[in-house]
Amino acid sequence: MSNLTKNHIITAMQVTINPSPVEKAVRWLVPPSALAALSAFLYISPAGVFGKLDAVGYAVCHRIASRSFHIHDHQLPLCARCTGEFMAAALTLLFQIGFRGRRSRLPSRPIVAMLIVFAAAFIIDGSNSYLYLLKQTSESAFAGIPNLYIPNNTLRLLTGSGMGIALAAVLFPIINQTLWLEPDPRPALEWKQFLAMSILVLVADLLVLTGLPVFLYPAAVLSVLGVLALFVMVFGMLWIIIMHQDNTFNRVVDFWLPTLAGLSMCFMLITGIDLLRFTLTGTWGGFPGILG
Repeated sequence: MSNLTKNHIITAMQVTINPSPVEKAVRWLVPPSALAALSAFLYISPAGVFGKLDAVGYAVCHRIASRSFHIHDHQLPLCARCTGEFMAAALTLLFQIGFRGRRSRLPSRPIVAMLIVFAAAFIIDGSNSYLYLLKQTSESAFAGIPNLYIPNNTLRLLTGSGMGIALAAVLFPIINQTLWLEPDPRPALEWKQFLAMSILVLVADLLVLTGLPVFLYPAAVLSVLGVLALFVMVFGMLWIIIMHQDNTFNRVVDFWLPTLAGLSMCFMLITGIDLLRFTLTGTWGGFPGILG
């Protein structure tokens, strides 16, 4: 073990064992803040489990009915594109947590190139779909611009899923680089795992496209969990950096405080957006007047 590594470990132990007065105060404030943020969200959101799921989707998605999958008469919490994106992100994160451990290096350049292709497909399909929406809902200067193709929910789901894979595949090693005292320096994603993960997401998409409630219910829950997971991870990482706790964690249970801090900020953001949007639109559904 190098002297640099030894010094790093000693510093991390000092941070953990001898927290400053500010850090001690923060440790007491974060748990009640998380409880208050979650309670506020539960209070303002519609009743029932599906109402809570809808309220999470409401903060990040337009929720236009025609661009969403439905279970009988109830649309899923997220539109087709966002369902694909966040369901794929959740599956990708679960896959990497289960099989890649503390690996912290970004994928190889060829895999990164594939992730860029996924992101490009997301942008192209999203732009084409938005152009189609503008032409449907308003008289604008865009009326004379032809669409590349008629957008549909199948393409929205698939291109959204590609973006979800890309987001999670990049975020996971960055989180590991930030968290661990001794991260695994190997690539977080290699070709074998990348292909297996992509097939897993594709199978999930095909099950969603059957339209069967037995598959749509899990997709609804998983996609919302994907939203929450990404928010909590990003906000938790931000908290760690602000508190100068990066590379100080050795066990999963050690980062309960950053997780709670991330959860607090996550639900504060979602609740704030929900209240603002509901105040402006008066509905928990899509934007009034936009049928898409």
